[in-house]
Amino acid sequence: MNNNELERQMIEQFQRDERMMILVFAQWCINNGLDPEVLYLKAYPQQVDNVELREALKLTVSKEEAGPIAEEIVLGMLAAYNNDDLACVVTEEIERMKQQQK
Repeated sequence: MNNNELERQMIEQFQRDERMMILVFAQWCINNGLDPEVLYLKAYPQQVDNVELREALKLTVSKEEAGPIAEEIVLGMLAAYNNDDLACVVTEEIERMKQQQK
C-alpha cells in the first residue's frame, strides 16, 4: 500500500466516523425530544443547510426503537471532532432538562 492509498483510506475512515458522530448527535436529540436541526443552527447559525445532518436524520429511528445514548457519549463524540460550539449547546440542553426534572 503506497502513501497516497493509505492517506485516502485514513480520510475515508475519518469521514465515516464523522458521519457516525452526526448520527449519534441526531439520535440523542430525538431520544430527548429535541430537534437536531434547531440545536445545530443554534451552534452554527452560518450553516443553514447541513447535508450530513439531513442524511443522518434519514437514518434515525423513533425514541421507542432507539437504545439509550448517554450524554457522556454524545459529548465525547462531539469533543473528538472539535464540535465545541455544538457540545456547548448540547450541554446547555442537558442542564435545562435537569432543571425541568427538579
